Amino acid sequence: MSKSGKPEHALPIAVTMGEPSGIGPEIAMAAFDQLNGEINGRSLKLVGDAGIFARHGAALIATRAKVRAIPGKPDTANAPAVIEAIEIATRACLAGTAAAMVTAPIHKAVLAEAGFPYPGHTEFLGHLTGAPRAVMMLASEKLRVVPLTIHMPLAKVPATITAEAIIETAEITLMALARDFGIANPCLAIAGLNPHAGEEGMLGSEEGRVIGPAVAALKARGHHVTGPLSADTLFHDEARKTYDAVLTMYHDQGLIPIKTLSFWDGVNVTLGLPIVRTSPDHGTAFDIAGTGKADVRSMIAAIRMAAVMADARALAGVRSGGVQTGIGFPSASATSKSVG
Repeated sequence: MSKSGKPEHALPIAVTMGEPSGIGPEIAMAAFDQLNGEINGRSLKLVGDAGIFARHGAALIATRAKVRAIPGKPDTANAPAVIEAIEIATRACLAGTAAAMVTAPIHKAVLAEAGFPYPGHTEFLGHLTGAPRAVMMLASEKLRVVPLTIHMPLAKVPATITAEAIIETAEITLMALARDFGIANPCLAIAGLNPHAGEEGMLGSEEGRVIGPAVAALKARGHHVTGPLSADTLFHDEARKTYDAVLTMYHDQGLIPIKTLSFWDGVNVTLGLPIVRTSPDHGTAFDIAGTGKADVRSMIAAIRMAAVMADARALAGVRSGGVQTGIGFPSASATSKSVG
């Protein structure tokens, strides 16, 4: 063990190719090159088709399935290799031969057309790892947000919000802030659903009936939470100094602020898994695939955050007696409000 608490031979980080006809492979290779193939003492491994990653063969973990990729023209025939790359990286993390995985963007419609039964990475990784619930966080140095509901029509959101869902999601988030980001006594802000957090029932009842009782239950369990709070005053500079993450009630309530503040360096993080997984916060960008115009910043941010989280989990394992259990909390000396 080194003086920093990291293993002398730090485990690598696996980076999957994503949709081969999109920008995934090129940003994976561009990030690899800019980082000189390593991050925080951890080597980077590229997981995907041997032909696509041919010039990085020394760092390649190849899929058996092959691809024929034409930039901007997705093909369902490439789906087996896309899926296999995710499976390889996940198995490596579960087996302890990789410290984390970073996934390049996939194209959900193409995979669905090929018979893939999962809506996206988050649900598939939950299946592969046996996690009871996977939670999506969007994170940057300026803000971390967790939407309670994600890809659903806005009209269906109120009926989907339950105290049980809020409590479960909040506890998964608080666990991750401590375990994966090294924040002692993390504080979670919880947004209301309605304007002005319901204005004491005048603008909606969900805060009083559902959200408020969930916040009270979380406090009774000893968690540091605040809310329900009016979303229109949650995201300015001074407000963001008062919490470590925000639990929002629906997709745009959280994603508009973070994409405004951190459009090029936001990271998609899956919480609640026994492994570390991050991804760039953008899609496949078929319109610019193969043109050299793809911006690599979000991929680099995703790799950096994966390394930070892997280091935090390794240290949590040391504190729990030298075995990385995945459930250890940092000591009270950890710095609150640290950023990923």
